Amino acid sequence: MTVITVAAAAENFGRDLEQAYRTIERLADEARAAGAGLLVLPEAALGGYLSSLGGGDSTDPDVWAERISALPPALSLDGPELARVRSIARELVICLGICEDGTSAGGSDSATPTRYNTAVALTGDGLLGVHRKVHQPLGENLSYLAGESFDAFDTPIGRMGMLICYDKAFPEAARALALDGAEIIACLSAWPAARTAASPDLTQDRWKRRFDLFDRARALENQVVWVSANQSGNFGSLRFVASAKVVDPGGEVLADTGITAGLAIASVDVDHLLSTARRSMFHLRDRRPETYITSTVLHA
Repeated sequence: MTVITVAAAAENFGRDLEQAYRTIERLADEARAAGAGLLVLPEAALGGYLSSLGGGDSTDPDVWAERISALPPALSLDGPELARVRSIARELVICLGICEDGTSAGGSDSATPTRYNTAVALTGDGLLGVHRKVHQPLGENLSYLAGESFDAFDTPIGRMGMLICYDKAFPEAARALALDGAEIIACLSAWPAARTAASPDLTQDRWKRRFDLFDRARALENQVVWVSANQSGNFGSLRFVASAKVVDPGGEVLADTGITAGLAIASVDVDHLLSTARRSMFHLRDRRPETYITSTVLHA
């Protein structure tokens, strides 16, 4: 029986990289003090998220120039910024979101995004895994290139996978990771409160309810340990719902920050939890993929 402690952060990260390093170091120290082997930070932890969501005429040079100037800094996977986080991580597995420089994959047109919204998993020894956000909501495609795959990877705490924010709204995304052997899935988000019919009380916000439902459903349907981090506070026009949490393979919430910043920390025996959840009804084993609709046609 191997018990590990995992921590999911709800925290506010903006454009200031020096402030981000200080925040990451503080959270890493808190996670270590709790005996954690895994710390999951939010989407866009280095450099912050977009200051607003929505479309706009990306072919207008003035609109494009304004959008580019407001984007977070584009970072390289082998650059000094992640090297600094690795020095903070040491033996701790840290997952965090960055704006990745994707110049080599982007087009030459000035109105073509050349960045990825990326999650990385690392320790002091180097990168363990990389995920580029596949599903892009509310005009995010005007700022980022889209990722193209979901892949699990091995870490010192076991085999895991990562998703970013809107990815978790698609059952196929988490299922692909589970089928690739992920027993722990980290979901890094910058999930805001509702933009219309907004509630002044975040606990009653309808987008927060969706965030929480997706977390529990994805854990339960794939029978995995789910570690969900999120931005908190405000950035630009966005107000984030926080609600970092750890969910067990039965869909039960083991720890939750609620609508405030902080760490959701839980100790889990992954092998025991998975074997117990999968003993009689093992969802991955009992799938009938030959019966599922595979057509890409969307019927109204």
